[in-house]
Amino acid sequence: MSQDFRLPDLGEGLPEAELVQWLVAPGDTVTLNQTIAEVETAKAVVELPSPYAGTVGALHAQPGDVIAVGDVVITIDTGESDAAAPAAAPVEEAAAEPEKAVPNLVGYGAAPRAGGRPQRRARSHGGVGQTGAADTAVLEAAPHDALPRREAPEPVLERPRSTPPVRKLAKDLGVDLALVEASGVTGIITRADVEEYAARVAAPQATAVEAPAIAPASSRPRETRTPIRGVRRATADAMVRSAFTAPQASTFLTIDVTATTELVASLAADRSLEGHRIGIMAVAAKAVCLALGATPSVNSRWDEAAGEIVEFGYVNLGIAAATQRGLVVPNVRDADAMTLVELADAIRELAGTARAGRTAPADMLGGTFTITNVGVFGVDGGTPIVNPGEAAILALGAVRRQPWEYKGEIALRDVMTLSLSFDHRLVDGEQAARFLRDVAGVLGEPGRAMLLR
Repeated sequence: MSQDFRLPDLGEGLPEAELVQWLVAPGDTVTLNQTIAEVETAKAVVELPSPYAGTVGALHAQPGDVIAVGDVVITIDTGESDAAAPAAAPVEEAAAEPEKAVPNLVGYGAAPRAGGRPQRRARSHGGVGQTGAADTAVLEAAPHDALPRREAPEPVLERPRSTPPVRKLAKDLGVDLALVEASGVTGIITRADVEEYAARVAAPQATAVEAPAIAPASSRPRETRTPIRGVRRATADAMVRSAFTAPQASTFLTIDVTATTELVASLAADRSLEGHRIGIMAVAAKAVCLALGATPSVNSRWDEAAGEIVEFGYVNLGIAAATQRGLVVPNVRDADAMTLVELADAIRELAGTARAGRTAPADMLGGTFTITNVGVFGVDGGTPIVNPGEAAILALGAVRRQPWEYKGEIALRDVMTLSLSFDHRLVDGEQAARFLRDVAGVLGEPGRAMLLR
């Protein structure tokens, strides 16, 4: 019996998703809840689990296609007769009754069975899947001229399993993913696998002439066009909505943060904190949480529909993360209740998940204040746009060693610029200045944290 799997609601009512890659092909055997594809919504890359066990009959989309919620994604032959009821059918058949809501992906499915990797079948060159789409069997990355080439076998196997960031890394390093072995039990090639292979293969090629870092103008295309969708479109829509809805103002403060950099260095040398990696970002996050408690108007929201200003008694701290897919702002829930070590761990985990494109849509909702670290790009400051639904955003500039007045003399000190943008409907200039001074006070003298609550 053939079962059609329709794209479910991936959470937060998103109406569509772009197919990033298939992890199965026609003829593959799949198990219940096995990951069959990766799709990208406006907020994150999501793994799509199979609601059926059986054999893949047809794929109804190609990588790059935008699929509407409710459209058929894949057909799976469960091996049962049409008269038999399916063993597991968590997805309602929307074809017979289109008006029915498509079920939400979150929480659906049964416990996975053992041995969830697909049994891949070889397919001949130039073959076309049952959908009539272009051959999905061709390996994604061509081998670099400097790397050993694999002799082409008669059948071409399904492309290696990996994530979009790992595939881009492999392309940048000139690595053919077909030659890389996955080190983990999942069979998915990781960044470490690619880097290890590149380092191993590059050793005998050390004398090769390196390509120039910047391509000559004559080799660049006249134009490059990229579809506006996914995270890029969602970010653009949010920034336009924020810029033209909330009257925004900015204020700046340059401060001596030598005491904080010394604190960070001492914590890094503390063996009891080994593995936590507490950096200036974590200290700034703690300073923000403390300062928001002293100036709650900076931790608020303008509720136009209710005609109210909502002040939050908690801090869901958004951390702006630049990824290959665009800017995302996941948030640390109840950051104000965390210790410095807990904050550092949460921020590191959140940033790693964002860079891998695995941030869940729900993790990017409900933020109350945002920090963006522009200093990692060598920038001193700027005027960031407030995240919609929040009252302010703080940009951390680069830490620079420069002459500074210190105890009546000129000395070399670590200096940083703080840039605060705020919604002037919610925050007055005096409140913005007080908040910024409180943050600066903690970063300039971490012991001042004992005075704030």
